[in-house]
Amino acid sequence: MGLEEHLPHGFLLTTVEKLAGYARSRSVWPATFGLACCAMELMSAGGPRHDMARFGMEKLAATPRQADLMIVSGRVSQKMAPVLRRVYDQMSGPKWVISMGVCASSGGMFNNYAIVQGVDHIVPVDIYLPGCPPRPEMLLDAIVKLHDKIQNMKLGVNRQREIIELEEASLRRHRTHVLEADV
Repeated sequence: MGLEEHLPHGFLLTTVEKLAGYARSRSVWPATFGLACCAMELMSAGGPRHDMARFGMEKLAATPRQADLMIVSGRVSQKMAPVLRRVYDQMSGPKWVISMGVCASSGGMFNNYAIVQGVDHIVPVDIYLPGCPPRPEMLLDAIVKLHDKIQNMKLGVNRQREIIELEEASLRRHRTHVLEADV
């Protein structure tokens, strides 16, 4: 007969999830992937006026192995796409991606063969940041929203269950094709 039998169901796990979520959301280290004019706004977000260090992001990782957030800012060319994927694959998990600017999110005004029409064709994106170029304040707002997403993430078996439920809900909402067994 232990203390856990006298506690309400799920008390300890919920507390550990909240504590781990809080710690993870306040220790995100970004790997910057500045490719065009949006990179200037990304750099200014780290300056003294906007100060990303307030959010626990004072260390911009020079190596992907130390980063868990990739901020892709600017247009991604077809030649740069494999490099971007390699950097993403080398990042430690769990990892998140912010697509900064309209060029990174959808190819922008560059609708040609040389530019990837959205970085989500290469890596999974968590937050899309609109604008041409987006202001540093918008990037800080996206970082705060990402912190909320990280903080509310489940742990262990609950995380796997949440991922499966979200995938099933997405498939029900957006049916991409009809299987013969479904007809």
